[in-house]
Amino acid sequence: MSVTGILGKKIGMTQVFDDKGEVHPITVLQAGPCVITQLKTMARDGYEAAQIGLVEFVKASKINKPEAGHLAKADAPPVRELREVALEAAAEGSIKAGDRVLVDIFADEKFVDVIGTSKGRGFAGVVRRHGFGGGPKSHGHMFQVQGSIGASSFPSRVFPGQRMPGHFGMDQVTVRNLRIRGLDIEENLIMVEGAVPGPRDGYVLISKAKAPPRERRGFAGSGTVDPLKASKKASAGKKK
Repeated sequence: MSVTGILGKKIGMTQVFDDKGEVHPITVLQAGPCVITQLKTMARDGYEAAQIGLVEFVKASKINKPEAGHLAKADAPPVRELREVALEAAAEGSIKAGDRVLVDIFADEKFVDVIGTSKGRGFAGVVRRHGFGGGPKSHGHMFQVQGSIGASSFPSRVFPGQRMPGHFGMDQVTVRNLRIRGLDIEENLIMVEGAVPGPRDGYVLISKAKAPPRERRGFAGSGTVDPLKASKKASAGKKK
């Protein structure tokens, strides 16, 4: 498949051991199955993309007539979420509406980017929302307040962006370059190393990494460079 991403859900976190016995914290994601519900073209829409939907059980009463007609054009089943994902360079003419998108699109990838919605925590103060240290905890002091927020006689105002109490969470968060630790093609599961924003059963968009990190030199173990020897060799060359 020539799309760069897939919709999924966050299952939870666990840990796995590699061949060396080292432990790695991972997040298990249910990636798909998805279906392409619409193709955006340069001639009609001004850009190229694919609209995909996450196939889940949805009651017919939960889908209105405009959405049902939109899905019927692609002969797609009822879907829970709709998102747009980019197409790869060689995707022209190779995909069409109604095609399925599965987790095997990441079979040759090492890293992915994950977009999710962070947990909503309601109204929070500056200590919890921004990590302020707070004031003295002794008697007579207000510990969890931010203190003065404005300037003196000049400019006599509060600058925009001042960190204050307010709504905490429910923001779109993108985590880049999560290493893939395993794929389960049959169950449409992908295991990534690290944390993913959002609660359990929260919807996420998993896409191929836009700027994957470069592998360290000698990462395989055979061509590892000793930094001490390299620096001595460089300094000896400068003296000559």
